[in-house]
Amino acid sequence: MMSRSYTNLLDLASGNFPVMGREKKRLPRVMTVPGVISELDDDQANSVTSDVPSSVVQDRIIIVANQLPVKAKRRPDNKGWSFSWDDDSLLLQLKDGLPEDMEVLYVGSLRVDVDSSEQDDVSQLLLDRFKCVPAFLPPDILSKFYHGFCKLHLWPLFHYMLPFSASHGGRFDRSLWEAYVAANKIFSQRVIEILNPEDDYVWIHDYHLMVLPTFLRRRFNRLRMGFFLHSPFPSSEIYRTLPVREEILKALLNSDLIGFHTFDYARHFLSCCSRMLGLEYQSKRGYIGMEYYGRTVGIKIMPVGIHMGQIESILGLADKEWRVGELKQQFEGKTVLLGVDDMDVFKGVNLKLLAMEQMLMQHPKWRGKAVLVQIANPARGRGKDIEEIQDEIHTSCRRINENFSQPGYEPIVFVDRPVTVSERAAYYTIAECVVVTAVRDGMNLTPYEYIVCRQGVSGSESSSEFNGPKKSMLVVSEFIGCSPSLSGAIRVNPWNIEATAEAMHEAISMADSEKQLRHEKHYRYVSTHDVAYWSRSFFQDMERTCKDHFRRRCWGIGLSFGFRVVALDPNFRKLSIDAIVSAYSRSRNRAILLDYDGTVMPQTSINKTPSQEVLSIINMLCGDIKNVVFVVSGRGRESLGKWFSPCQQLGIAAEHGYFMRWPAEEAWETCGQSNDSGWIQIAEPVMKLYTESTDGSYIEHKESALVWHHRDADPGFGSSQAKEMLDHLESVLANEPVAVKSGQFIVEVKPQGVSKGVVAEKILSAMADNGKQADFILCIGDDRSDEDMFEIIGNAMNSGVLSSNTSVFACTVGQKPSKAKYYLDDTSDVINMLDALAEASDSPPSETTLFSLTDEAGS
Repeated sequence: MMSRSYTNLLDLASGNFPVMGREKKRLPRVMTVPGVISELDDDQANSVTSDVPSSVVQDRIIIVANQLPVKAKRRPDNKGWSFSWDDDSLLLQLKDGLPEDMEVLYVGSLRVDVDSSEQDDVSQLLLDRFKCVPAFLPPDILSKFYHGFCKLHLWPLFHYMLPFSASHGGRFDRSLWEAYVAANKIFSQRVIEILNPEDDYVWIHDYHLMVLPTFLRRRFNRLRMGFFLHSPFPSSEIYRTLPVREEILKALLNSDLIGFHTFDYARHFLSCCSRMLGLEYQSKRGYIGMEYYGRTVGIKIMPVGIHMGQIESILGLADKEWRVGELKQQFEGKTVLLGVDDMDVFKGVNLKLLAMEQMLMQHPKWRGKAVLVQIANPARGRGKDIEEIQDEIHTSCRRINENFSQPGYEPIVFVDRPVTVSERAAYYTIAECVVVTAVRDGMNLTPYEYIVCRQGVSGSESSSEFNGPKKSMLVVSEFIGCSPSLSGAIRVNPWNIEATAEAMHEAISMADSEKQLRHEKHYRYVSTHDVAYWSRSFFQDMERTCKDHFRRRCWGIGLSFGFRVVALDPNFRKLSIDAIVSAYSRSRNRAILLDYDGTVMPQTSINKTPSQEVLSIINMLCGDIKNVVFVVSGRGRESLGKWFSPCQQLGIAAEHGYFMRWPAEEAWETCGQSNDSGWIQIAEPVMKLYTESTDGSYIEHKESALVWHHRDADPGFGSSQAKEMLDHLESVLANEPVAVKSGQFIVEVKPQGVSKGVVAEKILSAMADNGKQADFILCIGDDRSDEDMFEIIGNAMNSGVLSSNTSVFACTVGQKPSKAKYYLDDTSDVINMLDALAEASDSPPSETTLFSLTDEAGS
């Protein structure tokens, strides 16, 4: 029994299994460059950018999926295996959309069990002939990975089935999650064996491999990597029930581009990232992106299509192997409705049968005329749920046929056997309408195949039998991925049996001219948005998203599935304490501007009073005659004045600079352009309106400003209300001398001309006018309001306020995009750096020699 005490699952996946054992290394590392590369250690986790410089100019793409696009069968003599391409595999078909000169390699597992003694030979054969690298999973891991975690946890949950009880879906089994991680680790090892990280793209497919991006990103920081989810992604209310929800989200965010079939699926994923990780997305020029530690993770919305050439070639086979004429003869005088579904609890087959029964009851004219042919593909999963749905379907078929059958007529024809693709195409060709009533499905390409088959291929026998206008009709569930693309289909809620029955009646009763128009519209879309279009679009977006990879500085931080890559501009670097202390010691006139919350006081601290350590350091800095030290904060002057009362030589700018108190002074001066506060009577009622309707929000009253906070509100609703309030306030305050701004979980109304940038400009100008032009500037802050200071300081040299020799250290707290050129990780780093400067300061001077700006400031 595997221990449940494992916490670092990346280490667990390295092979430290008491039961499962370690995967034996077999395939030597395959490189397309000269040289010999030693085998990777299992536990090696050091991030590298490349093993060796590649001599190959041509880009390659490695397609990774649970199963390889090859068919395998045992040779007749039982000695070895024979392999062939699986033409039905999407992974093979997507090559048509990739650049012609791009080499494509595949990594995945086989559908058959290969004995360990044959695995070396099979690996070499597949690599040489098919450019495929098989991942052989030990039987115990395979069972827990695929039939366990994938099919018992992820598949039901992503299709909105919650584990309400142990008998319905099953409780979360951590050993299955550990096997899922271990399997993903094995896949990563196979990818690494053939990977040239500077030349290759990696495209990972589907929910079986959702944590694979972390394993690869951990090894290669700048790897160009995309992920596409072929199943639905559930709403945050469903997804949040998964015990490993954050681990999977963080792993997916190690990709550069994440693809979904529909906007709904993408919206659910973005909502989960917002609610569980606090991340927000932005849409710029049609592209959706999410900032994640300096990297922009792209979100791609593009439904997959079908392979037109393959379908058209199958239509020819249908004429030969199963003539359409035979089916026409079988259903002569009948109107055929067709269903083609996997035997799956989510396909809604029984709901379709009930709707057919309802239609025959409500519209007796179709008795003896309308036939529902239901083709049931073999079940992919297993278990009692499948058995129950099979029994339910057979029971419904018997009942409906018993109630409505006539001599030579049965309303339900249930095809419960494997059907060849050519036979299926023949059914599509003679069907008047296709009905899809899945209660949840990632995409479902059945309607697309039907439309192309109804169009036919010019010159074929079946096409000649259906000369004249082409027509087709679709009744599709609104819960399947292809539904938004088929605007001419009749969309239904499959749970509403009566409405579905009416939709089926409407579809087969519709005028031929209307069917023709709908068919033409659908065919135009399906024929142009094929699988090649989909893969080309995804790859182009992956290229665009990854174009800056080798320009930016990257490094990995974090343990286990908290691992992520921080990517920053080459000119943005961590502030070196030695460098700033050296510049500090050489300078004669220094300006030190400090934000408070998030800079010297942690945002998470409940007690916001500065510590004795902070007060002592600031006093030491203020005590140096060469220094002008200011705390520049959005907080009110009362609390700041009280907290920093021991620091008499400290300047304070409160409420973003609306109030200023210069060093050694007790009086506060007002710096706004207007003292008119009449706008408060306009803004406050608006804010109260939104506060009452937004649970968790509140209004903060400052002397100069009003701030609406929504940090504790529902993330989605709070953000939506903030945008609405911003527009509302800008409208009603258009003629008032105030500025309305949004920030992190706030909307603020404050007087015009008040900002931290204005404070910085005023301090530096006062120093210059007093003959003490600053030759050293340290400015530190952590949020958007501090960016104004960084911008002003950057422009001060051009305006003459600073000389070109001034040492400027504009520093943000946290590794994030900023106008500052330096960063420190957190408040403890800030305090350590300030302590180092305090140690390098001169001893406090006498009272008569203290530097003062008061005369100049008051003038």
